[in-house]
Amino acid sequence: MSKSISYPHPVEAKISSISAVPIDLGYLVSLAHDPKAGAVVMFSGEARNHNNGDSVTGLEYEAYEPMAVKMIDEIVQEAIVKFSLHKAFCVHRVGLVGISESAVVVVTASSHRGEAYEANRYIIDRVKHEAPIWKMEVFANGSKKFSHNCSCHNH
Repeated sequence: MSKSISYPHPVEAKISSISAVPIDLGYLVSLAHDPKAGAVVMFSGEARNHNNGDSVTGLEYEAYEPMAVKMIDEIVQEAIVKFSLHKAFCVHRVGLVGISESAVVVVTASSHRGEAYEANRYIIDRVKHEAPIWKMEVFANGSKKFSHNCSCHNH
């Protein structure tokens, strides 16, 4: 007889949508485990070391935090209803984000993978397009430049 494995997690975990410290990917995924979920999808948008041929050393994010938190939370709640999700989280960094660190993470859990993937894409595209969060690239030559956050219409 096999034993059932249960993942401990707070049932009503409240995750802050904005974080000034590195995002703990494992922790977010662990919170998404649910007995009803057959799929957990995680997207991590990460700082890369280049953009348009220029060497990038990091990203700096600024946000109008009260509005960003409200908007991200609303987008996540809408996705939960729209895609029949069991759980969903979105956390966006502010401050300096180093190369290969997560700048934004979306985790979705649903009964089936299709909804989990679709909801995850829906959340990240809306957050990048709508939330009052601004990205500044820091280049190897010491210069900095604000960049356009949303590339969700370029695919």
